[in-house]
Amino acid sequence: MENKTRGNWGTRIGFIAAAAGSAVGLGNIWKFPYITGMYGGAAFVIVYLLFVILICIPVMNSELLIGRLTGKNPVGAFKELVPKSSWWIVGAMGVLAGFIILSYYSVIGGWAVAYIFKSGAYMAAGAGTEQANVFVNFITSPIAPIVWHAIFMAICIGIVMAGIEKGIEKYSRILMPSLVVLLLILILRSVTLPGAGKGLAFYLNPDFSKLSAEGILAALGQAFFSLSLGMGCMITYGSYLKKDSNIPTDSYWISGADTLIAFLAGLMIFPAVFAFGLEPGAGPGLTFITIPAVFASMGAIGHLFGIIFFLLLTVAAITSAISLLEVVCAYFIDEIKWDRKKATLIMGITIFLLGVPSSLGQGVWSGVKILAGRDILDSLDFVASNILLPLGGFLTLIFIGWFWGTDKAIKAGNEGSKGPITLGNGYRFLVKYVAPIALFIVFLMKITEF
Repeated sequence: MENKTRGNWGTRIGFIAAAAGSAVGLGNIWKFPYITGMYGGAAFVIVYLLFVILICIPVMNSELLIGRLTGKNPVGAFKELVPKSSWWIVGAMGVLAGFIILSYYSVIGGWAVAYIFKSGAYMAAGAGTEQANVFVNFITSPIAPIVWHAIFMAICIGIVMAGIEKGIEKYSRILMPSLVVLLLILILRSVTLPGAGKGLAFYLNPDFSKLSAEGILAALGQAFFSLSLGMGCMITYGSYLKKDSNIPTDSYWISGADTLIAFLAGLMIFPAVFAFGLEPGAGPGLTFITIPAVFASMGAIGHLFGIIFFLLLTVAAITSAISLLEVVCAYFIDEIKWDRKKATLIMGITIFLLGVPSSLGQGVWSGVKILAGRDILDSLDFVASNILLPLGGFLTLIFIGWFWGTDKAIKAGNEGSKGPITLGNGYRFLVKYVAPIALFIVFLMKITEF
C-alpha cells in the first residue's frame, strides 16, 4: 500500500530525473573524464560500461526493490524485512554515509556556486599560475567559503523541505534538462576550438596498454560510487515508487543517463584543455584552476562560458546533495516521527555545522590531520567512500543473495511491474556471486590505502 503521508513520485520521468540527478554529481564532471584519459581512453570506457551492467545495475535493482517493497528509509526497510535482527545496521551505515558525505560535499558545492560570481576574478588573473592563487586564496579564507557553503545548504534544504513531488521531483525535472543543455553548449564550443582534436584523441582513442589492474579497479570503483550506491539513496528513492513501476527498466535508464553525462563531460573538458596546451590535471585542480584558465584564454566570451560551466557544476552538485539530505531526513521522518519541515531544518543545519571544519581545514585548520596525514575533508571522504559505501553495498548483496533470498527479491522486483524487462536468473547469479566478490575486492583495495 502506497504511503501517502511520506509522498510518492508523481511521474516515472520525475523519478528517473531525480534518481539520475542523485547519481550525476561533481565526480561525473571532473573525475570520470580524468581517469578515463589516464587509463586508456575508450578502453577504460568499455570496462566501465561492463561494470555498470554486471555490478552496478544488480545493486541498484536490489536497493530500489527493497525501498519499494517496504516504503521505508534504509534503516526501517531492513527492520521490516527481518525484524529483531541486526541487519538494520546496514541501513544505518547508508544514512551515516549520506550525513558525512553531504557535510563536505556541500563545502565543495559552495565553491562551485561562488565561482559563478567569481568569474571576473579568474578572468582578471589570466591563464597563468595566478589561476591557482585565486582558488587557493578563496578556499583558505576563514569566512567566504563557509558563507557559500551555507548558501548551498540553504538551497538543498528549501528543495527537500518542499517534499517529494513538489520539491525533489519538481526541481529535478528542471535541473536535469538544464544540466544537459549547459553541457551541450560547452561541448559545442570546446570541440570547435583550434587544436581540440588532440584532446579528443587523448579521450577517445583506446589504449589498452594503459589499462592496468589499477585502472580496472578504478573503473569499478568509479562506476559504483558514481551511481549513488551503498549510501541509502536508492533505497530511499525506491520507497517513494508506485507499486507498478518497472524497477529493472528504471535502473537501466538511471545508469544510462549517469554514464552518458559522465562521458559528455569528457567531451567538454579535454578538447578545451588540450587546445590551450594545458595539463589535464586532476580533481578540484582541474575544475577550479585548469578550466578557468581555459576560459580566461578565450577572451571576453570566456567570461560567459565560465559562468555557464560553474552553473553546470552547481546543478550537478545540487541534484546529488538533495538525495543525500533526503536519505537522512527520511530516517528521522520514519523512525523518530518528525515532520518533514522539522527533520529537514534540524538535519540540514546540523550537516552544515559538521561541514564547517572541512572548510576551515583548507585554511586556518590546515595543520589538523586525522587519518594517516589526511586533512579533515579528506579524512571524512575516506571513511565514507572507502569504508561505508563499499561495505554497505557488499552487505546489501549478501543480504539479498544469501540471507533474505533472491527468490523473494525477484518476486518483489517483478510484482506489479509493467514492461517487458524483468528480474531473473541473470540477476540471481550476479547478486549472489559476481557483484559481491567484485565489491569485496574494491573494499579490500580501498582499506589498504589507510
